[in-house]
Amino acid sequence: MAIKKNVISGKAEVDQYMLQLTHPYKQEVAQLRAIIANANPLIMERVKWNSPSFYYLKDFAAFNLRAKDYVQIIFIFYDGNMIEDPSLLLGSWKDRREARFYGMDDIAAKRPALEELVNNWITLINKPNHN
Repeated sequence: MAIKKNVISGKAEVDQYMLQLTHPYKQEVAQLRAIIANANPLIMERVKWNSPSFYYLKDFAAFNLRAKDYVQIIFIFYDGNMIEDPSLLLGSWKDRREARFYGMDDIAAKRPALEELVNNWITLINKPNHN
């Protein structure tokens, strides 16, 4: 008889990942994770691309933890539908933007824009003609 492997996913998977994470901005990652997850109850999380990531119907955002001087989050957009927020989002790629956070004070200052981005993204994904 095969032994059934205990597989975790979602929030529990990310919790386990966070316990093992070694990063100079680990507390900031935890704070950002909480802000995004609590901004809208539709947002779910998992480990994807070897980092905490968020989704609702489609992938929404993922931490890129290779940077060591700040916390970077990549936000994913689809079908040319882009949310522009120069106070939070950087870059000019056709399907994504990034945000950088340089510490807890920076997170506190950008929190309202981040929460608004989460909810605007949910609205965008829920549009009837969105694929």
